[in-house]
Order: sequence, then structure tokens, then C-alpha cells
Amino acid sequence: MNSIIPTLVGTWFICFTNFPMWLKGNKTNPTFNYSIIKGKENQLLDEVKFLKKGKEKSIRGIDYQDNQVPSTFVWRGQGMLRVLKSKWQVKLLDKDGQWAVIWFSKTLFTPEGVDVICRPPRLDADTFNHIKNQMLQDSVLKKHVHTLIQL
Repeated sequence: MNSIIPTLVGTWFICFTNFPMWLKGNKTNPTFNYSIIKGKENQLLDEVKFLKKGKEKSIRGIDYQDNQVPSTFVWRGQGMLRVLKSKWQVKLLDKDGQWAVIWFSKTLFTPEGVDVICRPPRLDADTFNHIKNQMLQDSVLKKHVHTLIQL
């Protein structure tokens, strides 16, 4: 199993983002919750949880790891969302597994964007400045640095 999958397992808080679904304000406290699918070493069960009107809601899907680029995944929805899919990539990952920067591609329904995810619910300013400096060194991420909003 590629080492990135065990690092992703667990709950991640979305600390900074430019994803419109989180910025509208009607869906709050979003988290990504990843777990390994038994017997499927290159797949993750992906459950996005959030609050809407005070009630917990979730979006479930499966992340299929790219065999050529192990930091890249294709998400496919479950249930009624089965027809939807999107490509995403872990572009930056903290050596201690405390934060990551996820880039996601444009789809029919969403623009290209970035989420800064972390294990604690908030990042301190020094850590976020460090992440922004690393993002500026990446040709894909640098265009998103100044559009990130803290949740």
C-alpha cells in the first residue's frame, strides 16, 4: 500500500478554502473523513460531513488512487451522486501529517480550487504562513494562495 493512504486516514478539518460550497455559509464545520476499504489497498471511503441548518449531513464517495501518481485520486460519489466524479491531489503534506493542501480539478458543477486541511480545527498564523510560502513555490497552487478564506 502506498504510504500516503494511511496518512490520510481519519478526520481532517477544512481550515482554509476557496471552494464555493463552503464559502456560501449555509454548510458549516466541514470535515473530510477517510477510511481504508478492506481488501482495496488503493481506495478510500470518503465521507464529507458538515452542518446544514444545525443538522449533520454527509456526502459519501470512494477515492480511487492513481497508480502512476499516488498523491492523485478520482472521487466518485455514492448513491444518487454515483454519476459525479472529480479529480483531486494532495499537493503538499506536512511531514508529521498535521496538515495538507488538496487541489481539486474543475468539474461541471464546481471550479478548480484548493482546501487547506488539518488535524486540529484551526491552524496558527505561523503554520499558515509557512503553508502559503510553500504554495507560492508550486505552479498549480500559487494562483490560489490569495483566494483562500479561513473557515
